[in-house]
Amino acid sequence: MRDDLADHGRPVYGGEGRALMRFFEDIQVGDRRELGTFTFTADDIKKFAARFDPQRFHLDEEEGRKSPFGGLAASGWHIGSVCMKLLVADGQRQASELAARGEMIAVWGPSPGFRELRWIRPVLAGDTVTFANEVVAKRTSESRPGWGILQGRNTGTNQRGEKVFSILATAFVPMRQSN
Repeated sequence: MRDDLADHGRPVYGGEGRALMRFFEDIQVGDRRELGTFTFTADDIKKFAARFDPQRFHLDEEEGRKSPFGGLAASGWHIGSVCMKLLVADGQRQASELAARGEMIAVWGPSPGFRELRWIRPVLAGDTVTFANEVVAKRTSESRPGWGILQGRNTGTNQRGEKVFSILATAFVPMRQSN
């Protein structure tokens, strides 16, 4: 294990690639944040599909038109990967803002998993999806003193205002008092 990842309870200032955000006490149910937008181009869809989900309706426009999707469709795993990338980037942005103010930054623990993954509508070439996160539940961990468990609903909405993606994610978040 790398030394910089060994102590998940230790607050740090900065650090690329780590989940750096707010402490458990600073987060409230109902907190919502916009994560960013992404336009799924035909080229992006095909490149991702060729490497990770090589199904005909992800690789070829004509096959996509003939499919129930009605067009070249992004893989659901592509959509989820973009959401994760934007979630991490937003956490890094928040950490930078906290560090600039001289505030302590929480280093989040691992995620015990997710539930309720939904690909609600197809994302077609040219669609722009806006991703958001909303905290839906939080509780103190019974098995890990000094940690809380946070559940957040990550969603994606296309340019027509239609929800296209949803997932309920869980993460361990350190409590300020444990540091």
